[in-house]
Amino acid sequence: MKQFLSVADVSSIPQLVEEALEMKNGHVQFNEFGQGLKLGMVFLNPSLRTRLSTEMAAKNLGMEVQVLNMGSDTWGLEFGEGAVMNQDKPEHVKEAAGVIGRYFDIVGLRSFPGLMSKVEDDAETVFRSFGKYVDKPLLSMESATRHPLQSLADLITIAEHSKKKRPKIALTWAPHVKALPQAVPHSFAEWMLATGHELHIAHPAGLELDPSFTDGAFITHNQQEALEDADFIYVKNWSMREPYGKTYNGGGEWMLREDSLKGASEAKIMHCLPVRRNIELSDELLDSPRSMVLNQAENRLWSAQVVLKKMIESIHEKRKETVGH
Repeated sequence: MKQFLSVADVSSIPQLVEEALEMKNGHVQFNEFGQGLKLGMVFLNPSLRTRLSTEMAAKNLGMEVQVLNMGSDTWGLEFGEGAVMNQDKPEHVKEAAGVIGRYFDIVGLRSFPGLMSKVEDDAETVFRSFGKYVDKPLLSMESATRHPLQSLADLITIAEHSKKKRPKIALTWAPHVKALPQAVPHSFAEWMLATGHELHIAHPAGLELDPSFTDGAFITHNQQEALEDADFIYVKNWSMREPYGKTYNGGGEWMLREDSLKGASEAKIMHCLPVRRNIELSDELLDSPRSMVLNQAENRLWSAQVVLKKMIESIHEKRKETVGH
């Protein structure tokens, strides 16, 4: 695996999930697999689970790890091509990314969308720039449009707890106090559909996701319709695509409660965290045996670890080819 930016970088999703579970269950150990290799984790936005799980995963593989919080630990970055740098950004991404690429063997990057320009966010300006100037494998720790490590952890969680080969999965919009990116729901839909799962998406009218991520899903504005007989229910807020980045006004009735699940008596509840209690999800559900949120968070470690292992394998293969020549 030469990079990990989306599901398209995975040759076999079932095999990746199976290998992650083998790691988790202690059947295989790779404590020295990444020895001598360095992971640089570059954050342009806050993180709790992503930072902890990815750093721990790298160390479990024997890697050295360094974390950079751009803008606080380092200079602010300019991304504009041909920019006249007479404002508040003292360093261009060309030099910053180029230097980072010289120091590390794998570079992890996390950058949220600005939610100001759909064109700019969809273009993945930050990731595209780093990919252009970092001559090393790039690991997405969440981008403007996707969160693949989270989606892989979600698949691992479903594989662990599903009683069916092809469970019914519902993704339902939830209210929030501010505008949030579409990266998690987009990525979740993309991975579930690529795996062949039955996916139902429910949201109020006007909160349509990008159809390039949801093609093949059953989409409705009726939450109860989507939840009926669901095996897993993924709760997530996202902002509007049109007008772009705006918070949806209202929708309090979409908060998931126990009485929302009359037609889904066996459903497990999922959320990527952090979660706004009693805004997105009720206490009764989050604190109930239905809740999978901590299982998902735990599996973030194993999604990161299996992906890093695959990336390290590519580095080893490349070095063998170089020696062979």
